[in-house]
Amino acid sequence: MYDLLKALAAQLLMPLPVALGLLALGLLAAWRGRRRLGLGAVVAALAVLWLSSWAPLADRLLAPLEARYPAMPDLPEGEDVAGIVVLGGGWAGEMPWTSTGRLGESSAMRLMEGVRLWHQQPSLPLVVTGASRRPDAPPVAQGYAQAARELGVAEDRLRVLDTPTDTGLEARSVREALGEGARVVLVTSASHMPRAMHHFQRAGLMPVAAPTHFLAMRQERESLGYWVPSATHLHKTERVIHELLGQLAATLEH
Repeated sequence: MYDLLKALAAQLLMPLPVALGLLALGLLAAWRGRRRLGLGAVVAALAVLWLSSWAPLADRLLAPLEARYPAMPDLPEGEDVAGIVVLGGGWAGEMPWTSTGRLGESSAMRLMEGVRLWHQQPSLPLVVTGASRRPDAPPVAQGYAQAARELGVAEDRLRVLDTPTDTGLEARSVREALGEGARVVLVTSASHMPRAMHHFQRAGLMPVAAPTHFLAMRQERESLGYWVPSATHLHKTERVIHELLGQLAATLEH
């Protein structure tokens, strides 16, 4: 029930549902003769949608999350690393596409970064994690494993953790697989990294951040597209809200 409430809150508190809710409220108020209230709600709906889709605001919100941990060009030297951990994301496991084509954008970039780091020290285990919330869908960890094999990762170096459905459970699964206090290179999206680090530290692990999939400030400010609201920038704002809600849930759970 708790997981259902978390998922529902994460969906309903996004800018588009909020804007549509305000728009519906405005139309209802106008229909009932409360035109001032109705106009105010409609204006608020348009403002929410415009601002959340506008790059200057979206980047300003997302950049601090992504800047918390720098990218990792090379594996840390002189540290006893127990493994490289790639956290799960979205994928279309049932589709008849190639192993890499079935991975979502963030998942593909996470795996690519994990494999890149693994090739620097192939003796390390590459730990791929993530289940599916749908009982009829294959887990993303299995998709990661198939793609990793085709990208040159040795079968005996792969550790597949395909039962955890969220970041907290992924952290606990890694602890069970590699041991309490293990130092791990943690690979996930840059915006997700602060929350992931919190979960892994709380699980008794020693994570070293290796963020990827940076989204903020990808467009040149001089281009027209940067100043025009778009779904691309709306997605950035959604990422911020998703992570803030996730951090709040993590604080309550711990």
